[in-house]
Amino acid sequence: MQTTSTETRRGEETWNMRLVGHTDMNGHGDGMHINLKDGFAFVAHMGDSRVGTSIVDVSDPTKPRVVNEILTPPGTHSHKVQIVGDILVVNNERNPEERDAKEWAHGLRLFDVSKADQPREVGFFNTPGKGVHRMTYWNEPFVTMSGSDEGYTDQFFIAADLSDPSNPKEVGRWWMPGMNAAAGEERTWPQGRRCAMHHAIFRGDRAYVGWWDSGLVILDVSDLTKPSLVSHLDFGAEVSGCTHTALPIADTNYLVVTDESTRDPGQEVQKQVWVVDIADERNPKVAAQFPVPEGDFATRGGRFGPHNIHEGRPGTFQDANTIYLTYFNAGVRVVNISNPLEPREIAYYVPETPPGQKAPAFNDILVGPDGLVYVTDRYHGGLYILEHKR
Repeated sequence: MQTTSTETRRGEETWNMRLVGHTDMNGHGDGMHINLKDGFAFVAHMGDSRVGTSIVDVSDPTKPRVVNEILTPPGTHSHKVQIVGDILVVNNERNPEERDAKEWAHGLRLFDVSKADQPREVGFFNTPGKGVHRMTYWNEPFVTMSGSDEGYTDQFFIAADLSDPSNPKEVGRWWMPGMNAAAGEERTWPQGRRCAMHHAIFRGDRAYVGWWDSGLVILDVSDLTKPSLVSHLDFGAEVSGCTHTALPIADTNYLVVTDESTRDPGQEVQKQVWVVDIADERNPKVAAQFPVPEGDFATRGGRFGPHNIHEGRPGTFQDANTIYLTYFNAGVRVVNISNPLEPREIAYYVPETPPGQKAPAFNDILVGPDGLVYVTDRYHGGLYILEHKR
């Protein structure tokens, strides 16, 4: 065991996975969202410094190296990235770590990345208030986001047209009843629970949305200018909260839905990964749960629970039977769902604890078209590139 002055550093634990390459991103290891383009990984940051996005050359995955950085305005963090073609969008949101900030940028910044390592800002989409938390930009020209506006209680569904990146325009919005306080709506959710959109994943004319403490929302987006509710599944405060990602599984009537762990063990219910049956989409129901990783993770320190999954965006690895999942201090977990009612773990990777942390905090994940797994640590660990030995 290696040690630091403050804690014992636990070594690497792995089954059917191996580390290919790693970078601490020049000391800015607070990693979040990841996208790939032309041999570069665009890695967003949680907001520990003014670095919002690092551009990492991963053409040799054994030696990733930072080649450029995009900085954020004061008071702002920019922890999400999405790329389609030559347009990069990054979120701008009030940085919760800069509590004394009087001003911050709120919305989406747009960059031309036709030269991937030389981003050039070309536009901005404004969302007054807190700003944008996360967005989905998979196909031109539309982006959807958890955005804000004056008079609303929290972030909600906004769609924008990026046909002209220098002049993006809103095309539609939807919110849970009660969120438009300025219009006189009264809250429809329990006290102590947060009603806010996280992000949407699309299949056909449906959007599957994590709506934080309100659970799963399914929207009809056949007309993106007028999204409408199909159904809503509240998992219940006694077992759920912070619903994050809702992924439709190709060629099935199932979703895989994660609830994000946001606190240390004992301070929240054990967060789960749900398998939801949507054969009757107006009456979705829980059909199964993923296995909780075995071991002493609940006593290691830090969060122990799910966060995000590889979403299978266009141009990335596609496998309807395999879910790649981040589980904070339990690292990456790989789960086979060839039988969605009996998910089973088939691989995992837990890194050596990064310096200055009690435990790892694997945060976000993307699997490239070649099957290499890109994953970030939330605090100091940076970017890890893994191979899943199938």
